[in-house]
Amino acid sequence: MRLLIYGYGFSGRVFAQRMTADGWTVLATFRNDRTRDLILSDGLTALDASDGQGLARTLLETDALLVTPPPGALGCPALNVLAPALIESGARPGWTGYLSTTGVYGDRRGGWVRETTPLSPKSAEGTRRVAAERDWLALGVTLELIVTVFRLPGIYGPGRSAFDRLQEGRARRIATPGQVFSRIHVADLAAGLAASIARPSAGAIYNLCDDEPAPNSEVIAYAAGLLGLEPPPEVALEDANLTPTALRFYAENKRVSNARAKSELGWQPAFASYREGLSAILKG
Repeated sequence: MRLLIYGYGFSGRVFAQRMTADGWTVLATFRNDRTRDLILSDGLTALDASDGQGLARTLLETDALLVTPPPGALGCPALNVLAPALIESGARPGWTGYLSTTGVYGDRRGGWVRETTPLSPKSAEGTRRVAAERDWLALGVTLELIVTVFRLPGIYGPGRSAFDRLQEGRARRIATPGQVFSRIHVADLAAGLAASIARPSAGAIYNLCDDEPAPNSEVIAYAAGLLGLEPPPEVALEDANLTPTALRFYAENKRVSNARAKSELGWQPAFASYREGLSAILKG
């Protein structure tokens, strides 16, 4: 079985490792020398992300396709290359996954959101994600592909967690009473994608997240305790001098339900909350 990952970032790399361990042959795209060298050092086949003809040939032998890059002002960069390649080659992978974000739900004032919740993005990035989801699902209908969308909250894992921010002096505890965020350990994300490949469903949409939305300041304090450090002092949001990107993050407050993924995919997060996830990272 052959998996093509378009966009070899943090999530794509962990998914590649999981699928390689399961016996899959994995190919991944690159846009710069650093990513190409990383793909090759991981023992995978590296493909130029802009080589439409080369990708068309590869897609003919591809069983599963994962798309990870965020959309830009010109739309989804993967769709702009892969749609013509799929049409030209006539390739029809058995599963195509698109990684989106729970930012498409916008701010819900702490309320729960499900896949059926009307979308209400509050940022340009969220609006672009809605358009990218729509375009990939429409392509699936047009080409009779099994396209599945995954809406993801904050992703953490080894090398990208509260531990790293604390050790690098970047961790901040912003006081936002009543505000919570959902998150997912990258290994649980990879497991959810694998579960979807095993149970493909055309046009399906899944929230992949842990079971316990929690305040960011609480996560930082817990991580500091595991490291034996004093947690950073809490800072009021209005005094934090946050960047516009960070302010958009704190402008949204919602709880994300993972019930559909559990029910339809038979998936359960191994790390039900940040506590289990951070403890596992520290032990690792």
